[in-house]
Amino acid sequence: MKDVQNSIPQHKQLYQTLKAQIQNGVYQPGDLLPSEHALCKVFSVTRPTVRQALSNLVTDGLIKKQRGKGSIVQAAKTGIGILSIKGTTASLPAGALETRVVHPPQVVKWQRDFDFEISEAEMQAGCIRMSRLRLIGQVPVLYETTNLPNINLPRFCNRSFDNKSLFNTLSKYYDIEVVGGEQKIWALPASGEICQLLKLEAGQPLLHLQKRYETSRPFFNFYSSLWCNTEQYFLQGPF
Repeated sequence: MKDVQNSIPQHKQLYQTLKAQIQNGVYQPGDLLPSEHALCKVFSVTRPTVRQALSNLVTDGLIKKQRGKGSIVQAAKTGIGILSIKGTTASLPAGALETRVVHPPQVVKWQRDFDFEISEAEMQAGCIRMSRLRLIGQVPVLYETTNLPNINLPRFCNRSFDNKSLFNTLSKYYDIEVVGGEQKIWALPASGEICQLLKLEAGQPLLHLQKRYETSRPFFNFYSSLWCNTEQYFLQGPF
């Protein structure tokens, strides 16, 4: 490579150069980077050096490799604050998020294989379950099923949650604030209804989160199960 510091490994020099060109708009989202052969020739480096630099760009989410095409520049990812106790709606600019109710709230029995331990009082009261789809720019990104104990939540099942925040509803009508919680995160392949809702191919990787929210009401917790497509977005937020 030309005009670079010899103390920095060549693959890092190339990585930094290409990263700067992408961030400065030399290459726009959807553009193809030069071929590996062309990069070798332009920067006077070996094929392994080019491949390592491109691998680092893939890890950063700046490009994706597509067989038969090459290295395609990707748009910068945006953070979704579903790791925060503020909730998803509060983590994004006003109007950026659309919420669609897939299954409206209804009283059901708790699932036998529930992911968190349920108290006897919660078990006896039953569960209010609903599911919602979250979209950003008309693109479905997040599917969430929420389970709340059916304890002192009058008219909850009659409320609308299309483009409404669950956290705000609990605060405004029931004087319940989220104060903390516990979450479990792992990767799963997309399947069944999730593929249809998030418009994914079967087997495409998803992040799956199980969350237990602790609230300001004594002994009142509620629970969410989320599936998130992070192809264009990353997760963020304190919890």
